[in-house]
Amino acid sequence: MSQYPNIVLVLKDKQAMYKLFPLLFLFCCLQLPAQELYQWKNDRPRWATFENPAAKPGAGGMENNSAKGHAFEPIEAGASATLLNVQGAGMVQRIWLTVSNRSPEMLRALRIDMYWDGEESPAVSAPLGDFFSISHGRILPFENALFSSPEGRSFNCFIPMPFRKGARITVTNESDKRLDLFFYDVDFQLVDKLLDDALYFHCHWRRELKTALGKDFELLPDVAGRGRLLGVNMGLITAPEYGKSWWGEGEVKIYLDGDGKFPTIVGTGAEDYVGSGWGLGKFIQRTQGCPVADDSTGYWSLYRFHLQDALFFRQNLRATVQVLGGYMRDDVRTMAAAGAPLIPVTINVPAGCIKLLEGRHPALQDADFPNGWVNFYRSEDYCSTAYFYLDKASNKLPPLAPVGLRVAKMSKP
Repeated sequence: MSQYPNIVLVLKDKQAMYKLFPLLFLFCCLQLPAQELYQWKNDRPRWATFENPAAKPGAGGMENNSAKGHAFEPIEAGASATLLNVQGAGMVQRIWLTVSNRSPEMLRALRIDMYWDGEESPAVSAPLGDFFSISHGRILPFENALFSSPEGRSFNCFIPMPFRKGARITVTNESDKRLDLFFYDVDFQLVDKLLDDALYFHCHWRRELKTALGKDFELLPDVAGRGRLLGVNMGLITAPEYGKSWWGEGEVKIYLDGDGKFPTIVGTGAEDYVGSGWGLGKFIQRTQGCPVADDSTGYWSLYRFHLQDALFFRQNLRATVQVLGGYMRDDVRTMAAAGAPLIPVTINVPAGCIKLLEGRHPALQDADFPNGWVNFYRSEDYCSTAYFYLDKASNKLPPLAPVGLRVAKMSKP
């Protein structure tokens, strides 16, 4: 405070202090990023592109007499493109790319893999489209804290990705079609040494076409080590047998550091997890959003990034979401009579919440089953892309699902 004596004098007046506190707080918070802009560092900036794939000093744009000779390449069916292959310590700071075929089928068939420090198994392995924050191979204009697509034709990622010995990033075309045009650049810094506590970036994708009734969907299977859950984007394609009933009653659960049957962290519903409530519509914000909310087709995509509310773990972490929906009693009875798989869980009535899985209660079709909002287990098509940091360069999670499972039911936007 001594650097700003005028502020100190003003703060002697308590009333003025209360009025100025929000501005002072914002002023102080803005100082750190502003200082970083003018502080020199000994880092070496590099961009890997087709014009300089090895990101070597003084070696960019050498083709076609330096007149845009190699801006893109095709990726044949079954082939891979190497976006980055560098040795030494550094930090990936931005990934940008675009492709000529942006159909949901292609964006699910393209896979992105990232390897740190010479590991043979990837730390990141996900369908290309889903990796960039929106499920179901969808692309649309958006911007959040970690990803963006300015006009819905490109992909940007700004997640910091440290490496100590080397980094390799590849994109593989697992479709049966040639991708005619693939453009990219990977922006990174080479550094002398990373901080000792720098963690490795990881990403895991999974999908279940039909979840088991009464079983939570795993957003992130159990991962061992010390790290941080950065966030998740999840996708859902609702089953037609549930009609227009609400699908998002499921609570997100996060199991930390040896949790057994019960987790340490539990939410209150899917729309609540992404910051909304009482249903869900399309919105895009910095750390939470629902960029796809299509009740007519049943396609939904939502995300949450734990930036201000950090989720660190010391031993292990697992994240799940309950597959729960809700509707009024008579509508649930109609769905059940028509054969929709469901298990009633609770009933919301004026007197409170009736817990149907505790004690004895009438069956759903019984005349004395109370009237009210019924929450029920259901079976859905769920997918998730989980982003996390770990103190190891590999995570021992299952490999990416085969392309057939990834592209199933990928309708055009």
